[in-house]
Amino acid sequence: MTALRASDGSRWLLPTLAGYRREWLSPDIVAGLTAGAVVVPQAMAYATIAKLPVQIGLYTCIIPMLAYALIGGSRAMSVSTTSTVATLTATTLVTAGIASGSQDAVGTLMALSLMVGLILLGAWILRLGSLVENINVATVLGVKIGVGGTVAIGQLPKLLGEDTEPSGEGFIRVLSAAVKSFESISLPTVMLSVGSILVMVLLNRTAPKIPGTLVVAVAGIALVGFAKIDDAGVALIDPVPSGLPIPAIPDLSHLIALVPGALAIAMMVFLESATVARGIRKPSEPPIEADRELLAAGVANIAGAFFSTLPAAGGLSQSAVNRAAGARTQLAGLVTVTLAVLIAILFAPVISMLPQATLAAMVVVAVSSLIDIPTLIRWAHISPTDFWIALVVAAIGLTAGLLPAVGAGVIVTLFLVLREINTPRIEIVEKRGNTLALHLGLGLYTANARSNEQAIIELATEEADPVSQLILDVRRIDVMTVTVLDTLTDLDHELADKGICLHLAGLPVRATTLAAKTSWFRQLVAAGRIHTDVDEAFEANQ
Repeated sequence: MTALRASDGSRWLLPTLAGYRREWLSPDIVAGLTAGAVVVPQAMAYATIAKLPVQIGLYTCIIPMLAYALIGGSRAMSVSTTSTVATLTATTLVTAGIASGSQDAVGTLMALSLMVGLILLGAWILRLGSLVENINVATVLGVKIGVGGTVAIGQLPKLLGEDTEPSGEGFIRVLSAAVKSFESISLPTVMLSVGSILVMVLLNRTAPKIPGTLVVAVAGIALVGFAKIDDAGVALIDPVPSGLPIPAIPDLSHLIALVPGALAIAMMVFLESATVARGIRKPSEPPIEADRELLAAGVANIAGAFFSTLPAAGGLSQSAVNRAAGARTQLAGLVTVTLAVLIAILFAPVISMLPQATLAAMVVVAVSSLIDIPTLIRWAHISPTDFWIALVVAAIGLTAGLLPAVGAGVIVTLFLVLREINTPRIEIVEKRGNTLALHLGLGLYTANARSNEQAIIELATEEADPVSQLILDVRRIDVMTVTVLDTLTDLDHELADKGICLHLAGLPVRATTLAAKTSWFRQLVAAGRIHTDVDEAFEANQ
């Protein structure tokens, strides 16, 4: 098999198929079919979260999954969409003024998926993978709790068979609208909903290898076909058209309004995908590269955008099923794609017999795992800061909406990162006579230069025995900026006023090259105050 290769020798096309073995074929086929039994009905259910036709979810199991299989680095991750991404999609469309079920919805969805893909591609070009992964885990948990609560409550009308759809968006308003319509409950629908939830929960606990979503989907269709439960008031999904998605041009008329949501979705797509990819990776498999996952997710979303798909990400439940069923490579993903194609072509009339309550039950069971209360309780004892961050973000998500929750989470993460960088990490290496050696634990950056300068001066002047020579281990200064140079110059002058001579040790070559352009640094070199390491500096001052 011929494949494109990057300049560094890594395989760009079908990377997980490198060194493919014949004995892997059977496990990959079985895993692909097994994962398909989970992901196809689940993705269709997630489409209803965004109040989009169920075939949108089906299409998301085809194009994005195919694109990821071609260039993605995870051997077993199954890519379609997730409850978090679907919920953020719904919120974004509502915020942009797109009414659910309107003719504009699909075209605007395509534009949103395209924007998400372009943002991820831009992040790959700028090599921001490791930066995005620094988003605080408490923020992610808070968003997921908000998603879980909002989505679960949003399914109440379909679970209860109410004849009105809540028009409000958000946890409180949807709950209020559902309660007001309580008198229109359909008992057959409630029985189907409760039965579907119980079957999925019991199978998940007692027979996890049996796909509960497929079981309840088949059971729901059978009840409609043979027992005619739709005649008793059980609502069905809208008819699903047969065939594959037709390429189309995204509707760019709401582009500006989609930007905040696209940024939030892109962040969650990458975070969820990277987390799943690392979580299911075996030690014997190649490590997951953050930037490759950015590229793969970006391409998957851009490709899907022209075929009416939801924004795509790696799903935990379907990927776990794929791995547990024996997936060795992304050939399993290609098998799942083939299954989804066959369903779209041959079984659309059958899918059209799915009860709405069955899909709603699938959604509720899927999102229930997002409301991770045990982790919150554990954090309350271990890390109160993370506990409160998660709780506040979740509260914002349940009240003000999910986009403000994501925004608040990013701001909190930025604050925590800046606080960490601004906190001086200075260690006393050694003191010999009147010579003191200090090590900069975090190096110097524009954000922390001044605070570190003050901390160094305090350490040098608070010693019981006066210090006359200060050796500063600066090997952590990888990037030399004008601000850092000015800070070091000012530090030298401040220490000199106090009778202390500054020496620099271990400055990296790249930083030295830039610093050497200044007269101050050249004076230090001429005076013998620049050293390769701390030991050499001590010897020079004996």
